[in-house]
Amino acid sequence: MKPTRLDYCQYLLVAQTNYTLTNYADHHNFFSHDALNRYLRRDKLTARLVWEKVRDQVTLSPSGYIVFDDTILDKNTSHKIDLVRRQYSGNAHGIIKGIGVVNCVYVHPETEQFWIIDYRVFDPDGDGKTKLDHVREMLISLIADKQISVRTVLMDTWYATKSLMLFIESQNKIYVCPIKSNRLVDDSCATRPYRYVSDLDWSQDDLDAGKLIKMNTFPKHHKVKLFRVVVSPHRTDFVVTNDIAQQSLQDIQKVCALRWKIEQFHQEIKQTTGIEACQCRSARIQRNHIACAVLVWIRMTNIARKIQQTIYRVKQGLLDDYLCQQLKNPSHLMKIA
Repeated sequence: MKPTRLDYCQYLLVAQTNYTLTNYADHHNFFSHDALNRYLRRDKLTARLVWEKVRDQVTLSPSGYIVFDDTILDKNTSHKIDLVRRQYSGNAHGIIKGIGVVNCVYVHPETEQFWIIDYRVFDPDGDGKTKLDHVREMLISLIADKQISVRTVLMDTWYATKSLMLFIESQNKIYVCPIKSNRLVDDSCATRPYRYVSDLDWSQDDLDAGKLIKMNTFPKHHKVKLFRVVVSPHRTDFVVTNDIAQQSLQDIQKVCALRWKIEQFHQEIKQTTGIEACQCRSARIQRNHIACAVLVWIRMTNIARKIQQTIYRVKQGLLDDYLCQQLKNPSHLMKIA
């Protein structure tokens, strides 16, 4: 009897804290650690499988949103795991050792439900591709291959580069993304030098409806709309969009709120699937483990929506079932009290 993808995904779904192959083998009647290792080395799971499993679950909208962002799978205690490199982690607020994964999430604007539809493992030493390259490839794929109805692309500050923004425009899509406060822009129609976006003057009309600006190094007559979004008393974002007809700060705030759906995905998949827990050294095993973890998140999310609970409640429910079973038919009876 040989383990399969379904077996390994089932293990990731039911395991609670220990997701290692050793723990799996210790709790299975037939699969040894070596057999599990051989399976994960032999199989070749890719992001295409994720789309095949989720496509029938996605509810599309003519005004749908695509969100791109990356997350770092923490491998800070590892020493010889393939794909691991030192990179900046927003969660850790510093440089850590980890595996970078660039994710693509589809968000339905009316229901605010979201689905992971694509991802890429960041491996510049292996394929020579940057994170921006991965975003371009995924965007082309969702338009040409997946034929997904999408109007707007949302992304983080790091992806707000001239090349990517112009590429999104070339695909006839709208982008909405924050830019860094030290980005050089011009709101004077070339009558004054470029200034940091944080140094711009804002009238009340500008605050309510945004202002037209030209970003440094962009084509001569290329303008975008800039909005000043107060996130908290200690944080202000400067958000740009190529939708220059946009006149509402409130609409921009609502759109920016949808961008955080991908952060919800990152949090949920790390806390419920053991996606960071694999300690095998092989790049192929790491890639297969990531793919299986994404499939498990898809399955648990589908269950959660059907029973109208959170994904955390689905995971916790497995422990509740165990507790009910033990109270009804204890494995070890209490005889001294």
